[in-house]
Amino acid sequence: MLHVGRVLRFDEVRGYGFIVPSEGDEDVFMHANDLVDEKYQYKAGSEVEYFLEMGDKGPKASQIRLVHAPAPQGQRGTSGSGQGQGQVDPHGEYSDVLSPAELRNELTEALLQADGTLTGDQIKRVRTSVIELARSHGWLES
Repeated sequence: MLHVGRVLRFDEVRGYGFIVPSEGDEDVFMHANDLVDEKYQYKAGSEVEYFLEMGDKGPKASQIRLVHAPAPQGQRGTSGSGQGQGQVDPHGEYSDVLSPAELRNELTEALLQADGTLTGDQIKRVRTSVIELARSHGWLES
């Protein structure tokens, strides 16, 4: 069955990365050997379709194909696009409201940039705690 998701991160030099599925909560491993398009085209945020397999260490994508190029960094879609939508906060300033998946993606990237020694389990625990906090304060799309 064909699945759709977004590239969470992809290291072109090392040849691997992860996809956040549109449906489901566990990130999917991706390897350069399974890419249909040129590997330099796979950037964080790229929408991809793929077949899901179970690898030795968990879910693994195969026959990974780009659906379309990612939007430039910092841009968000409009309401109904599946991406965060801007809202006016109580102070009259424009703020970005993210979906839980978008927060998870951005938080993962921030954690990896802040400390490259974090393990996957540590990142998952931090993400879960921050997303619960954000939900409790209404900082996420419903």
